[in-house]
Amino acid sequence: MTLEYITSLIATGESETLEFKQTTGRRREATRTMCAMLNHQGGQVLFGVTPKGKVVGQDVSDSTIEDVSGEIQQLDPPVFPAIERVPVEEDQEVIVVSVNQGQMKPYSYRGIAYRRVGNTNLSMSRDEYNQMLFERMHSEQRWENQPATDWSVNDLDIAEIHRTVDEAIRRGRAEDPGTRDPEALLRGLGLIKGGVLLRAAVVLFGTTERIEAEMPQGLLRVARFRGVDRTDFLDNRQFRGNAFTLLTRAERFMIENLPIAGRIIPNIFERVDEPLYPPVALREALANALCHRDYSIGGGSVAVAIYDDRLEVTSSGSLHFGLTAEKLFETHESLPWNPLIAGVFYRRGIIEQWGRGTLKMAELTTSAGLPQPEIEDVSGCVTVRFRPSQYVPPQRVGRDLTERQQAILAMLDQAGQGLALREIYAQMKLQASQRQVREDLAILKMLGLAVSTGRGWDARWNRL
Repeated sequence: MTLEYITSLIATGESETLEFKQTTGRRREATRTMCAMLNHQGGQVLFGVTPKGKVVGQDVSDSTIEDVSGEIQQLDPPVFPAIERVPVEEDQEVIVVSVNQGQMKPYSYRGIAYRRVGNTNLSMSRDEYNQMLFERMHSEQRWENQPATDWSVNDLDIAEIHRTVDEAIRRGRAEDPGTRDPEALLRGLGLIKGGVLLRAAVVLFGTTERIEAEMPQGLLRVARFRGVDRTDFLDNRQFRGNAFTLLTRAERFMIENLPIAGRIIPNIFERVDEPLYPPVALREALANALCHRDYSIGGGSVAVAIYDDRLEVTSSGSLHFGLTAEKLFETHESLPWNPLIAGVFYRRGIIEQWGRGTLKMAELTTSAGLPQPEIEDVSGCVTVRFRPSQYVPPQRVGRDLTERQQAILAMLDQAGQGLALREIYAQMKLQASQRQVREDLAILKMLGLAVSTGRGWDARWNRL
């Protein structure tokens, strides 16, 4: 490290990853900063630089370095940062202490854990400390890598195992093992340890019969609601099975229940009918939910809810490793809560492994002219929400709606302030008599999709 490099560092000013101390007499404060940096993104502490960024240096001897090292030994768990001496004047030096983001978080200094916020250090709350400690323990011992007691290879879907390995080979994400023995294949996928199946193997390949009997969290809940709340179900089902079965069931349900949105291609003036939301984006949301959910919650599940104005994919568990809904739409590291399950999904070609899932969803929806998906982490559940760019009339609400009835709903939505019966008839592009339009409006009112004020031709109609 050179003086030129230090000068360029100082020019950026103190930050989450950089702090100045004028002398090693402030080593206690400096070590507190190192603790906070270890619990955050890592960083550097420079001794011999004033708080305003002036390089003054200090006399540095072996005992000076020993004093700094002795203070660093008060960190728990132990760390061994790089300590460098950089000459700045005749007998003066700057000491640079560099720490990486800690691999054994949370770290504490003299019994207190700190977190870095801007260029300040704050004591970590008990909840923050416990959450970070839980995440550290999770990397070593988690639900998915524990033995699946009383389960054997005979309780798994062998055909699904073969499909997974064959697809991984086809995509170049696995070498051909030269065998199709199920146990050997599971071992290659890291799903057997010491000759015993891991729980991840059951989640991925368990037969529906055993999962129904012994793994309640192998659950998918799907529902289609009338309107924009949960008051009235149009369809409500539950499925149990392994992750691949649930993914297939969820996709099939969405195909059956999502309306088709039409758009006109510019310069060609042809109508193109497409699903309301990009299927690949929905598949990504489902795959993420199945990979990242917390399977230790016995009553947990993945849920798909379709409303008139949105679609939601919800999974049990919260975001971890410092990720937030906002950060998920920025470039971020892939930090799966269930790396064994996510690894098999990656080999199967269902997900990418580099933290691209949420970014891909945003790109696909934006390309389709839709708003970016919303993500919420509330009450122990993560929800991904898709919204259309405009109102799309339902095709079925207790009964099939005709194309004309759907057109009327779209017309009422666009008008906003309501339309008189004569205005609706005048704007109707589909061939219809006045009596048919009046009957359509009566049906929409009976179904709770439209409401009228006034009487006769002067009555004004609005969409509910």
